[in-house]
Amino acid sequence: MGMNLLGRSILKPADLHPDEFLYVLDLAEELKGLKAAGSLPPLLKGKSLALLFEKASTRTRCAFAVACAELGAHPEFLGKDDIHFGKKESVRDTARVLGRMFDGIEYRGFSHGVVEDLARDAGVPVYNGLTDLWHPTQVLADLMTIRSHVGSLRRARLAYLGDARNNMGHSLLVAAALTGMDLRIAAPRALFPDREIVAVAEILAQRTGARLTIAESVADAVRDVDAIYTDVWASMGEEDKLAERIALLRAYQVTGDVLTASGNRDVIFMHCLPAVHDSRTAVGREVLEAYGMEGLEVTDDVFESSHSVVFEQAENRLHTIAALLVATLS
Repeated sequence: MGMNLLGRSILKPADLHPDEFLYVLDLAEELKGLKAAGSLPPLLKGKSLALLFEKASTRTRCAFAVACAELGAHPEFLGKDDIHFGKKESVRDTARVLGRMFDGIEYRGFSHGVVEDLARDAGVPVYNGLTDLWHPTQVLADLMTIRSHVGSLRRARLAYLGDARNNMGHSLLVAAALTGMDLRIAAPRALFPDREIVAVAEILAQRTGARLTIAESVADAVRDVDAIYTDVWASMGEEDKLAERIALLRAYQVTGDVLTASGNRDVIFMHCLPAVHDSRTAVGREVLEAYGMEGLEVTDDVFESSHSVVFEQAENRLHTIAALLVATLS
């Protein structure tokens, strides 16, 4: 087990066994090295991938498109105006049409049920590029990044601060459990991860020796950690909740003091992007004018510091997605 992922759909982190998760990371490192050396072979020549985007994207879309192109496959982008789930055509019918034309399907949207329906009826591998519940391709890139800085994921110490009742909180919990990490989530109680997902992660952690802590204290979470991770406070479609989220999350902003509180001079800062870290964007200006805050979940001095590995994380989306495609399609 662990090497034969051919034909498999990846909808959530737990679709990979612990050894399979690490295998994908190893393969991603290998492909990254081949790309750097200019010797990446066309492992997916003759394959075609449908990229379905009900929700807008920068990193996920680009990573899938570039991975396909570099490996010799053809990516076909279908935006929200090109697919008609539940309007002109059911998800089941769309899955059966695309499954006969394409070798694989990526879906990024809202309801996790949609990607599950696609995987059930397409007859080809389906990849979750993000749903409200899970973000598996992001968390693969995250753990690839942590491993490259820390050396091993087993007992690597990661603090996640902020909104944990979202796809990143859920995905990091399960991925940390799969790989034996020490994950500390610091969040207001109202934004703790879903209890059912915590229960799944705790069962996995018993098998791998992972340590999972969910509490409200930032100071306890960041003590002696290798990495500090945060995400936006209001996800796409939740902009109307921003005032409510700021009230809940102000104490969870990643500042220079938070990095110092880790006690680790080499602590890395992580973010899945996009980030609200200054007033150079429309959202950032609105936050400054309405709330007097320069940045939200992270301050600009942290985001731009030598501790920040956010763009390495973003690049690793490409390599881990390439690895998933190679493992499941070739």
